[in-house]
Amino acid sequence: LSWWRLRAGEAPAKPDSPAPDKIESVAPDDEQQFMRRELARALKARAFEVHYQPIVAAAGGRINGVEALLRWTHPERGAISPATFIPVAEQMGVMDELGEFVLNRALEDAKAWPDIYVSVNLSPLQVRDRKIVDVVRSALASSGVAPSRLVLEITEGVLIDNPQEMLKRIEELRALGVRIALDDFGSGYSSLGYLQRFAFDKLKIDRSFVSALGRSPNAAVIIQAIVALGRALDVTIVVEGVETEEQRVLLRLAGCDEMQGFLFARPAPAATVARLIAPSAAA
Repeated sequence: LSWWRLRAGEAPAKPDSPAPDKIESVAPDDEQQFMRRELARALKARAFEVHYQPIVAAAGGRINGVEALLRWTHPERGAISPATFIPVAEQMGVMDELGEFVLNRALEDAKAWPDIYVSVNLSPLQVRDRKIVDVVRSALASSGVAPSRLVLEITEGVLIDNPQEMLKRIEELRALGVRIALDDFGSGYSSLGYLQRFAFDKLKIDRSFVSALGRSPNAAVIIQAIVALGRALDVTIVVEGVETEEQRVLLRLAGCDEMQGFLFARPAPAATVARLIAPSAAA
C-alpha cells in the first residue's frame, strides 16, 4: 500500500483540513462502479497529468532532479488522490498503461531540462512484468533522453516475491544505462540482504523517519546509520518528506546527499517546475 500512498506526493491530511478529493457520501459499490467507469473514460481521453517535485542537493540546494507524480483532475469532482484511484486501476489491470503514460510523458518533458535527472516510480505490477525492460528501452529510444538521466524507483515489497527473478530484472534495467532507486527504505522489510544482492544506485529514506526527527531520538540515529551504510556501499542517500528548516539542517548534518519535500517545492506541472529549474541550473 505504501507505493500508491506515498506516490501522491502529499503530506498527510490534517484533521481539520478537507481532503482534496472529498466527495458526497455514496455506497461503496456505487463508488467502485463510478471509479471504474470514470477511470476507463480518463484513460481513453488521456485525461491524466504528470506533475513534478524537485529533488535538491543537500549541500547548496541546487535542483538535481525531479520525481514524476501522476495526477487526475475529474471534471466534476476535481483533484482525485492517487491513493483513491491507483488501487482501482490495479484491480482493473490498467497499471501498465498508466505507468507507460507517466514514463513517456516524464521523458518527453525531461528533454527541456538537460541538466537534471527525472525519477519515475514503477509499481510492483510493472516490475514483475517481463515486458518492463522493453517498455523502458522503447521510451528512452523515442525520447532521445540519455539513459543515465532516468532513475527508476522501486519499493522493497517487490523484492520478496521471487528475488531471483527480480535480481535479473534489475540487472536488465541497469544494463540499459538507467539508475535504480530503492524507495521507502526503512518502511517495511528493509533486509540488508537486499542491499548485498541487488545493485542500487540510490536509497530513499522513508519519510516516517523525517517526520519523527525532533520527537524521537531513535529517528536521527537510524538516519545516520542508513547514511553510513550508503557511504560504505557507494550509494546516494535521498530523503523525502522534508517540511521544516529544522529537518533540513539535521538531515544535512547527518550526511544525506539529496532532499525532497514541501520545504523546497510542492509537486507542480512541468511549466511551473521549469521556472524553478532555470535559476537553479544557472547557479
